[in-house]
Amino acid sequence: MKDWPSPRLRWVRRKDFFYIRDEYDLAVKHVRKAIQDAESRGMIGASVMGSGHALKLSVVRGGGAFVCGESTALMASIEGRVGEPRAKYIRSVQRGLWNQPTVLNNVETLANIPKILLEGGEKFAETGTTGSSGTKVFALVGKVKRTGLVEVPMGTTLRHLIYDIGGGILGNRPFKAVQTGGPSGGCIPESMLDLKVDFDSLASYGAMMGSGGMIVMDDRSCMVEVARYYTNFLCEESCGKCTPCREGLRRMLEILTDICEGRGREGDIGLLERLGHAMQDASLCSLGKTAANPVLTTIQYFREEYEAHIREKRCPAGVCKNLTRFEIVPDKCVGCGMCARGCPVDAISGGKKETHVIDQARCITCGSCREACKFSAVIAAGRENISEGRQA
Repeated sequence: MKDWPSPRLRWVRRKDFFYIRDEYDLAVKHVRKAIQDAESRGMIGASVMGSGHALKLSVVRGGGAFVCGESTALMASIEGRVGEPRAKYIRSVQRGLWNQPTVLNNVETLANIPKILLEGGEKFAETGTTGSSGTKVFALVGKVKRTGLVEVPMGTTLRHLIYDIGGGILGNRPFKAVQTGGPSGGCIPESMLDLKVDFDSLASYGAMMGSGGMIVMDDRSCMVEVARYYTNFLCEESCGKCTPCREGLRRMLEILTDICEGRGREGDIGLLERLGHAMQDASLCSLGKTAANPVLTTIQYFREEYEAHIREKRCPAGVCKNLTRFEIVPDKCVGCGMCARGCPVDAISGGKKETHVIDQARCITCGSCREACKFSAVIAAGRENISEGRQA
């Protein structure tokens, strides 16, 4: 192979980068130590294993922008430019870093290479499914008893991950949903717990593998608020380069905020769906194309919660403060006082072994009383007299 005509390009050709978010100090530390160890053993450097081929590895600390997980935005960031994606009609293997052919891979992909080289591709493919070979590392977090990083074969079911590995739901509460793939992943309901986790299966249900995030939610999670929370995050992380993502996310956030605050109205659900599908079809990069997943999947699998927010002005999960009023059921209250001790504003009164009462004028709807009660005596009810004041 001939060298590039410019000395600078010759240097670039022989250099590889680990791109790591600036916040991940531990990952940066470990990768730099691994590079030093490899250099000391002659595995990388001026002459790899005495072959005469040079390979220089270094760490580039990213600016923390979520969009830089997209390949072309990542390359722009390494070059010192703003992390914005470009159209994919030019592939990175044709023109990437500094307009030279560039190969990009996730570190998790590279970690599989030694096993394939040592044992062969057929042996590697014995683990996993036909379309998704090998294993996958997931960050199992949320309302699950055992959190952490877990590595499982592709095709492992959600039920095995959450209940056998994760130990089930905190407090043994009912499972409600799991979001896979990070902030732009889809939410999968309880009825699909036996879904096999691989690329094709997740995609067929509106979710994705993504970065391997897996957030478990119980019955006290409001799926409308979940969609609003992630839409807000993605709205802030959008680079703003293309109109479908920039304006679509902002409009969806406005609608979701109105629904959560009691200003939702008929037609909002359909509008959210149309906006989401337009973003999937017309956005420039994968951030925009997947950003609607939390909204579309929560509408698909938890539509009744959206309808309760809009039509009944009620948050079934008791999360949206404008739509929630906490009450104590007299027949279930044993007068233990745990709810009163957990209330930060002293809004609960009642003597020992007497039925307790919540002063609605003082209650800030924080839900501490419900969390403290061990007898399910505190319930979430709808809040009356919600203003309809949103304009078209």
